[in-house]
Amino acid sequence: MSAEKTAETNIFARRESVVRSYCRSFDAVFKSAKGSILTDQDGRDYIDFLAGCSSLNYGHNDPDMQKALVDHIMADGITHGLDMYTTTKAEFLEAFERIILRPRGMDHKVMMTGPTGTNAVEAAMKLARKVTGRETVIAFTNGFHGMTMGALAATGNAGKRGGGGMALHGVARMPYEGAFGPDVDTLAQIEAMLDNPSSGIDAPAAFLVEPVQGEGGLNAASADWLRGIARIAKKHGALLILDDIQAGIGRTGTFFSYEAMGIEPDLVPMAKSLSGMGLPFAMLLVKPEHDIWKPAEHNGTFRGNTHAFVTARVALEKFWADDTFQKEVQAKGALLGERLRGIAKAVDLDPATALKGRGMMQGIDVGTGELASAICAEAYRNGLIIETSGAHDEVVKVLAPLTTPTEVLEQGLDILAAAVAKCGRNNNIAAE
Repeated sequence: MSAEKTAETNIFARRESVVRSYCRSFDAVFKSAKGSILTDQDGRDYIDFLAGCSSLNYGHNDPDMQKALVDHIMADGITHGLDMYTTTKAEFLEAFERIILRPRGMDHKVMMTGPTGTNAVEAAMKLARKVTGRETVIAFTNGFHGMTMGALAATGNAGKRGGGGMALHGVARMPYEGAFGPDVDTLAQIEAMLDNPSSGIDAPAAFLVEPVQGEGGLNAASADWLRGIARIAKKHGALLILDDIQAGIGRTGTFFSYEAMGIEPDLVPMAKSLSGMGLPFAMLLVKPEHDIWKPAEHNGTFRGNTHAFVTARVALEKFWADDTFQKEVQAKGALLGERLRGIAKAVDLDPATALKGRGMMQGIDVGTGELASAICAEAYRNGLIIETSGAHDEVVKVLAPLTTPTEVLEQGLDILAAAVAKCGRNNNIAAE
């Protein structure tokens, strides 16, 4: 390690809180990034299969977004406008309406929340309670919805929940599809619990569900199961909140992860890649009949990021004005699935159970968190940044930018395959 790097790393240890996490796995000091490549201060390149936890679906520093933002800044464009009207907000909303909402038959209002996904979830939970006059939100096993107290109550992970330091209220937990194995009908269980007036479950304000559980292990709900949840929610007078923060913006192969499933969510929290190039930006889509807020009843100093309006509009116009990009992402998702099946078979894992997720949000369940972490560490040593997810961190999760060139995607998967083979031999993965 160079003296310069040691000095720069020491400032992190000396001054940054011990709550930091990703840098513990990836200890390089990064200096620049372009597309799907991160470069550290020593000039070493790394293929990025993390993409800011799906905040960089279009890669690092897309040149068109970059230019639009620089032009906006150099023209003294608005930097911060609270929720006042601006030309940049109008242009974003018009593009979102024209390119995303209308073609999908959606008439949702767009609510600007604070800049993070957890704030969009908080807004959704608050609004559902306001609309229904009820308190309980049904959340699901292995779900992750954020780190502020309301969203944290709906998050399943014990370690994350423990950081709250107090009791977390207002949420009842139900089993996600497959939570008890493939032969257990969790829809029937959920319906039986809610139909039974002595089950102890209060009439819910909402069902809060991720179509694909990002942090929970890439559990991907089927269309039938999600339609069943929508039906049960309607039957019991509850709203349906589909959390598309990590799985949305093309990650599963369509703009929303639930498209073509015949589902009409009442509320859709969005964030992460919404801004197009990693700028903080979150919002909540709200069916018009539920938009019953009083002015400023849910607000925040940074509700709506004007710079993000600029880049998000460019992203919509560049990638979603027709189906070209969507088809490219779907083709890469098919390639990713094929390669992961090969990697699993090479170490005698059954792809039917080891492969998780869908689209460009897939991974391999290798059985233990220790082995998954060892694989990611070996991959990092060889120039690939990749992380784990799941209740025990047992899933090696691929979140490469959707714009990753096929040859770079293949190169990254080669590094992953070698890491799985090496660590699998050392840990006798075939016996798992």
